[in-house]
Amino acid sequence: MIFNTGAALLDAIVLAVVSKEAEGTYGYKITQDVRQALEVSESTLYPVLRRLQKDGCLDTYDREFGGRNRRYYQITEVGSIQLSLYKAEWKVYSTKINNLFNEKQ
Repeated sequence: MIFNTGAALLDAIVLAVVSKEAEGTYGYKITQDVRQALEVSESTLYPVLRRLQKDGCLDTYDREFGGRNRRYYQITEVGSIQLSLYKAEWKVYSTKINNLFNEKQ
């Protein structure tokens, strides 16, 4: 993608991905799901996950998988509220951009 992805948009995408799994989801799967929308590396996403956790938008828990612990991320009530705000802002923003792109010259 040739457009820069700002921190707020990346936060919104991560919250949307995590919110789809009621029991939470783990980092690698989050990366794979986000990559359906844009190309990002795990090294880009893990700081986002930590920031969202610090901000109270995500909770974490560990679960054993294949003899190792796997960290799961789960959206919180604060995260759900933030995601709703991001969705509302995205609707307004994307409508304005689409209107500009579709204007007749």
